[in-house]
Parts: sequence; structure tokens; C-alpha cells
Amino acid sequence: MTSFLDPLISFVSVHAWLAYLTLFLAALLEAVPVVGSVIPGSTIILALSALVPGGDLKLQWVLLAAAVGAVLGDGSAYWIGHRQQREILNTWPLTNYPRVVEESETFFHRFGTWAVFFARFVPPIRAFVPVTSGALGMPPATFYAVNIPAILVWAPAHVLPGVLAVSALHEYAGLPHHVHLFKHMWILTVTAVAIVVGVAAWIYRRRNGSVVAEAKSRA
Repeated sequence: MTSFLDPLISFVSVHAWLAYLTLFLAALLEAVPVVGSVIPGSTIILALSALVPGGDLKLQWVLLAAAVGAVLGDGSAYWIGHRQQREILNTWPLTNYPRVVEESETFFHRFGTWAVFFARFVPPIRAFVPVTSGALGMPPATFYAVNIPAILVWAPAHVLPGVLAVSALHEYAGLPHHVHLFKHMWILTVTAVAIVVGVAAWIYRRRNGSVVAEAKSRA
């Protein structure tokens, strides 16, 4: 893996637009069923985020590239499942990964709507839950209402560790660094907490409403 990442990082550090494109593609392909279980998307994102403290890349664009790639990747997988329904789970190449498909279904049935959120942080089913959600009939509005907030938490969680580690190294070595870490950390932390609380409240109200409606229909 190191033999692959070292020349990649050296090359894109000189061509910033390629670095952002690589981040975008890494996040997108990581969400594609089967492909996502092979592509080391998270490793690439973490490695490239280490270029932020030195000023080679901008933090906000790194976060944006990763988030947009993940949204498009998850969304594409979801719509494939949504259009083909359960048939897609019994089609090549998913048939070559029956264990992961089964785990994704079990994960989905266990956590329900929250599966879309939690799967973002659990490889390799991260690459299978979006298509599974579509195949098992999750409505598009529900999928995106959970998926987008999950990605807005996932992107900083993957980018900031590399930024923080290299910034601390620059600080220790007395090297210049271009990221006001604590300012960004406070903003991102507050945003992430607000997103999680908002999604939790939305799911609670939705489930509570369903229970009330079911009780009324039985009465």
C-alpha cells in the first residue's frame, strides 16, 4: 500500500486539482458495491489530508471533494437498488459476495433507517448498504435525509485526523502550517453534533408518528 500511496501523494501535491479529483474519486468509488471493498478510499483520503497543514491543499476543498464524492457514490448505488429492487442482490457481481450481501441485509434489518448512517463508518458493508437500502424499498427522501448528514460527519472524521497529526508535527518542528485547527475543530464539532441531534430527532418523530398512526388504525 505504501508503495502505491507515496508516488501518488508526491505527484498530486504538485497538482492540487488532481489531488481534489483523487479525493472525489476515492470517496465515490468507495461507495460502489464490490469496488468499494477493494479501493482503499479511506486510506487515500487520510493520506491526502496530510497535505493540508503545509498549504498544498485547502481544508474546505478537501472536505467538499470527499463529501460530494460520497454523496454521488452512495446515491448512485441507492438508485440502482431502488430501480432494480431485490433482483439486484441476486445479480453479478453481488452474487460473488453472498456473505457481505447477507451482512448488509442483516445490518439493515437490525438498525432500520439508522443503518444508512452507521454503515458510512463500517467497511466493507459501507459499499453495500446503499444498494441494499434501495433494493429493500427505503424511500428516497428517507435515504437522503440520513445519508447526507452521515456523510457530513464522515468527511471530517476521515480528513481531520491526518490534518491534526501533521499539524502537530509541524508545530513541534517549528514549521509553518496554514490551518487554524481549533477554529475549524469547533465549527466542525458543533456542526456534526447538530446534524446527529437533528437526524435523531427526525427519526424519533417519524417512528413515534408511525406508532401513533398504527395504534389509531387498530382502534
